[in-house]
Amino acid sequence: MKYFSIVIVSALLVSCAAFSQDKTIKHTVSKEETVNQIALKYQVTPYDIYQLNPDVRNGLKPGTVLLISKSPSKIATTKEEDSKKVKKAITHEVQPKETLYGIEKKYGVSDEALKKANPFLETDGLQIGQTIVIPVVGAPAEQIKKDKKKEKESYVYHDVEPKETKYSIAKKYNTSVQDLESRNPAVIMNLPIGFRLTIKGAPPKQYDSTVLKTEEVHTKPVAPKPELTDYQVKPKETLYSLSKSFGLSQDELIALNPALSTGVQEGMLLKVPANATAFVSQDYAKETSVLTKKSSMNDRKQVALLLPFNISALESDKDNSLQDRLKRDKFLNMTLDFYSGALMAIDSAKVLGLPIDVSIFDSQENKNGSNVSQILQQNKLQGADAIIGPFYQNNAETAANYLRLYNVPVISPLSKDRANPIDNLYQTVPTNNVVKNAMFDYMRSKSGNILAVVDPKKESIIQYIKTFQSGIPFASFSSGVSLDAASITRLLVPGKMNYVVMETGNTSMIKTTIRTLLDAMKTHQVQLVILEPNETLETDEINFTNLTKLRLMYPSVNRKNESDGAKNFRKSYRAKNNVSPNTFATRGFDVTFDTMMRLAQGGSYQQTANAVTTEQVDNKFQFFNKEDGGHANRGVYILYYDTDLTIKEAN
Repeated sequence: MKYFSIVIVSALLVSCAAFSQDKTIKHTVSKEETVNQIALKYQVTPYDIYQLNPDVRNGLKPGTVLLISKSPSKIATTKEEDSKKVKKAITHEVQPKETLYGIEKKYGVSDEALKKANPFLETDGLQIGQTIVIPVVGAPAEQIKKDKKKEKESYVYHDVEPKETKYSIAKKYNTSVQDLESRNPAVIMNLPIGFRLTIKGAPPKQYDSTVLKTEEVHTKPVAPKPELTDYQVKPKETLYSLSKSFGLSQDELIALNPALSTGVQEGMLLKVPANATAFVSQDYAKETSVLTKKSSMNDRKQVALLLPFNISALESDKDNSLQDRLKRDKFLNMTLDFYSGALMAIDSAKVLGLPIDVSIFDSQENKNGSNVSQILQQNKLQGADAIIGPFYQNNAETAANYLRLYNVPVISPLSKDRANPIDNLYQTVPTNNVVKNAMFDYMRSKSGNILAVVDPKKESIIQYIKTFQSGIPFASFSSGVSLDAASITRLLVPGKMNYVVMETGNTSMIKTTIRTLLDAMKTHQVQLVILEPNETLETDEINFTNLTKLRLMYPSVNRKNESDGAKNFRKSYRAKNNVSPNTFATRGFDVTFDTMMRLAQGGSYQQTANAVTTEQVDNKFQFFNKEDGGHANRGVYILYYDTDLTIKEAN
């Protein structure tokens, strides 16, 4: 079957080397290999390869045997060389839109020196993602003085922990993000968990947690209305869900039950109108469960994964090697990451002894089509217990429609587009509106005062709030352009938590909002909220400490999981793949493992999906029946920046 072809893809990523001496190993150059690729395989720099193989500067030929150092950092120059000239080299990963001129200017090197250190630049030119050597040869006296000064500087090492950001680490060590990146080029694009950073300076400063003062809410008791009855609060119920259940506003419910002003507790006896029918949504009432294998499960289950490897396209591409495709094909990288996580889930199922057979097929899909229908027909997947994939929403719907009469659940693993109403389709990624709804549901469950500061350019957000969250006031703008800070202050309510929903990418508007809220904290309880990721907040122009003071809160489909199980998953993944799992790898594990564990309950996937909410490593699966048909996931986490510079899950 075609899914065996992926083994070939994996094999191409593995290099073969024979050990020769204690300090070096040998590598035979294969067709189309570059110095950069070889350096990456052996975790050395191109400079290290040139040091041991000077002839390589003139070009790399297939069949050439190279010496690769086991410990490149320990390669020493002779005293004579050291006395004649200063030799140094650093590496630089080429970013989008960078030019040779810009890199040469940034590092103060000549065009001739840069191309001499990187001969492939003459023939291949500058490529995004390349790792190039930046030489500094024969440094002037002033540079030598700077280097000697650097040698005297103190350095510390820091292993990146989960939830940390470059900004928070820089703040801990009293340095800048720019300095952090310049000393650790590998973290310019991302910040891998477990990566060891070299940092100039002393051990981190200790931060004192700032606890915001909470003002008590005093509500005058209101005499109970006639015809009241008692109601006992059930697990997981909130003030918001109770008010919806009994058709009362939150203020009316508190007026009947003053004890609710301090929070909802399981088992509380409430006074509610006798003629009100309590209807607690089963979707919200479902408790999170940890699924285990049912001992009575005897029949084997069949699961199929339809993943877009597009092997035929890879094999027919004569102009680009697999390495070249991996450098520029984000979709292929995403597929392989998801697949690596799914393999971890399959291995875990084997360890648990789950009676589940898994088949993997190449869906050969793109935005415009796939071979899904042929796969389903030729492999008789009408008898499968669950199908995971395809990736694109329209292809997942094609599979669901084909398998509809056979009641085979199709689990859409990555699409967050609004799906068409198909009864056997399960969408695992919450849609944008579901994510935003979760944020507003949380704020209302805390009886907070909600107001919005939204850039007039954000028309979709304005329309969403007016349509689905009616009654929320907006801050005003002077002449329709400049934010009126005073209008924010006027909308704040004393004695309640004020949730200020800010949506803008405008730096000036963000600074004005933050400054206004920090000043308002002297007399009010305030928390800053965003509904969507905001890149402007991650720039150096915005003070990160201020965001922690305002406990910036946002909804997310992924959580920051530090449980033993999550740590073991990340450790096992790194051991197997030599890299930390990214979002797609973790999702591949979560979706696949969750599917298999639901099937291991002895019933159908549909039965557990309707009854049980689950959590895996980073994702929650809380399915609900859509009004127009089909199933969607409302498993959303509410996260916030804490004053200790970490991200936590809101209670």
